[in-house]
Amino acid sequence: MSKRDYYEVLGIAKTASADEIKKAFRKAAIEHHPDRGGEEVKFKEVNEAYEVLKDASKRQRYDQFGHAGVGGNGGGGAGGFGGGGQEMHFDFGDLGLGDIFGSFFGGGQGQQQQRPSRGRDVETNFEISFEKAVFGTEVEIKLDLEDNCEHCKGTTVEPGHDLKNCAKCNGAGQISTVTKTIFGNIQQAVVCPDCKGRGKVPEKVCTVCNGKGTKRKTQEVSLKVPAGIDDGATIRLREHGEAIAQGPKGDLYINIRVKPHKKFTREGDLILSEETVGMVDAALGTEINIDTVDGPVKMKVPAGTQSGTDFKLSNHGVHHLKGSTRGAHIVTLNVETPSKLSKKQTELLEEFKASGTKSFWK
Repeated sequence: MSKRDYYEVLGIAKTASADEIKKAFRKAAIEHHPDRGGEEVKFKEVNEAYEVLKDASKRQRYDQFGHAGVGGNGGGGAGGFGGGGQEMHFDFGDLGLGDIFGSFFGGGQGQQQQRPSRGRDVETNFEISFEKAVFGTEVEIKLDLEDNCEHCKGTTVEPGHDLKNCAKCNGAGQISTVTKTIFGNIQQAVVCPDCKGRGKVPEKVCTVCNGKGTKRKTQEVSLKVPAGIDDGATIRLREHGEAIAQGPKGDLYINIRVKPHKKFTREGDLILSEETVGMVDAALGTEINIDTVDGPVKMKVPAGTQSGTDFKLSNHGVHHLKGSTRGAHIVTLNVETPSKLSKKQTELLEEFKASGTKSFWK
């Protein structure tokens, strides 16, 4: 039976780019894979076409001479099927199909997964006061974490002994396995179960951690909280997370929680608060003490001040995270109207009303 044109097999034009060829192969390979209900013949055809068209020199010969220019079989490269127990080596390159086809043939993600290259990241919450968020602080945080074994220093080896090549994988860190399928035997490389991909094993394991390389213990971590930090911010401390044998520690992520203040609220670099004065003081003017994060501050209330007026106390707000300046403290003044009046007070207000003045404040 005559072979179909390779471009037709992949559903692409003869001017297709290398990326277009890869995308077309990915789509066709998944569509025609036997374990997904596809036909073995078409799957072989797709692989054969891709083996030629992905290679620039083979593609040039094919464009010039057709199937005869590439031996008529695509070069018998990776992905071809064989009978009689022949091993098949799938090479899907950088198409991202390794996990897909690995799961088809029983490889599974777990078998292919390499050992962790670093320790586990840790996340924790830490609460500080409103004032400490404004001015910054330094604190000690206690955490229960996996840390390097003090006896073997994380090497897993008993002191006085060395690491040696793993006998099972000969130091390669992985071994080859053969899986039998209806299409023949498939060879896969998996992480060595003895050395966990390291390629080395201890001559004698550490007698304290039993070769784990880590021990769980309570640690004190010094944390510098910058001035101006806000509720919900996260501070990252590199390599302050959990340890791992023969590798760097993970990172520590500290989520900052700021306790609400009984009097102040915050909006960005502004601190907001409210104060109350009597209507006579507001009418005649006065001077009052204002609580701020820096302590009491005297503030002048001009005569005729209306309820709801905002006053700005510069440089009494929150420190900017980037820079040495501070925001302002905004005081909203509420004018209190008395609910009970003496006879004399009532008479004075009636007299004021009778004077014809439209506003109490004018």
